[in-house]
Amino acid sequence: MSSIVDELSWRGLIAQSTDLDALRAATDPGPITLYCGFDPTAPSLHLGNLVQILTVRRFQQHGHRPLALVGGATGLIGDPKETGERTLNPREVVEGWVGRIRAQLDRFYDFEGTNAAVAVNNLDWTEGVGVLEFLRDVGKHFSVNRMLDREAVAARLAKDGISYTEFSYQLLQSYDFVQLYRRFGCTLQTGGSDQWGNITAGVDLIRRMDGGHAHALTTPLMVKADGTKFGKTESGTVWLDPDLTSPYAFFQFWLNSDDRDVPTLLRTFSFRAQGEIDGLLDALAERPQAREAQRALASELTELVHGSAERDAAEAAGRALFGQGDLGELPLATLTAALVEAPHVALEAAEVVDGALPSFEELFARTGLAASKTAARRTVDEGGAYANNIRITDATAQPTLGDLHHGEWLVLRRGKKAFAGVRVPR
Repeated sequence: MSSIVDELSWRGLIAQSTDLDALRAATDPGPITLYCGFDPTAPSLHLGNLVQILTVRRFQQHGHRPLALVGGATGLIGDPKETGERTLNPREVVEGWVGRIRAQLDRFYDFEGTNAAVAVNNLDWTEGVGVLEFLRDVGKHFSVNRMLDREAVAARLAKDGISYTEFSYQLLQSYDFVQLYRRFGCTLQTGGSDQWGNITAGVDLIRRMDGGHAHALTTPLMVKADGTKFGKTESGTVWLDPDLTSPYAFFQFWLNSDDRDVPTLLRTFSFRAQGEIDGLLDALAERPQAREAQRALASELTELVHGSAERDAAEAAGRALFGQGDLGELPLATLTAALVEAPHVALEAAEVVDGALPSFEELFARTGLAASKTAARRTVDEGGAYANNIRITDATAQPTLGDLHHGEWLVLRRGKKAFAGVRVPR
């Protein structure tokens, strides 16, 4: 699509805008400069952040210039949450997280070319500003009454209250917009719809301090069809850092997406054209059991976030664990990442006697693949039990250390879809 506004509209990525017609008039003729900020309140960005990252990436693909802002200053404070006061992290910790998040953004933005992204840190223009100067030049433009109307602030006041530190966050974020407007000609800030109050406060501050005009645009907050928060699993947040969420687990998150969520996920995250997405949605409707749309989404996003090699390894691991590939070809790191996400048990050294592990029937029961040893024997008798993708014929047989992949893992499977791991200490 020639218009970024048209593309975002089709994808359902516009929740609020100060003036959509004015934004279209600004973006259609030529490039503008925009930004979305990311605070280092954790060592990694997560899937919620990815919505914003990829929205900005779409602007860059349409020829606009993004500013990749990491909040070295605002990260020391933290945007107010409805649930309660944040713990303030030490400056050196925040500084380290700034570097890690800045490196993550390198994967998504192009820092070369005519509309090259520019990395910025709001600590650069905030650290040297004195309290009196900030209160006189910035604070005087803010109405406390309006700040109290913000949803997160109102929720905190109704609960346990809010510190002045977090209450002042809006001033700092607004000041960022003013500085980026002055330094780079930035005229658009994007973010999630929960940031609407902060973003429009920055638009207003630009008008008050500089007599300038800027735009605000937010994307909808994502909630899964079952009502739970997007980007969360039973094991917690889905992070972009491979050390916090393995590429295999990342791949599986998308592959296991609820059919009801797939249309929104494809339009929000995929860079496929409208015709391709429509084709995947047709396939989802006609052959839902094939999970073609989920697999395409998992492949595209895993490659985007982690690279093609990790995508290939994640796909190979999935095939092998379900009996469609060679487990022996999987690297230890990939196999471990996959099995720790599944039911698994770690044996004590004393349980390995003369190189032999406990019997298959006991291991099936302990991993939860069978409700009991009796159930395990029944699975074996019915031909549905496997160890390292080889059918088990004797439930009382004992695997040995020689059966372990990388000298560490035994992979058990019941039927086609349930697998578990047995880990033996080296």
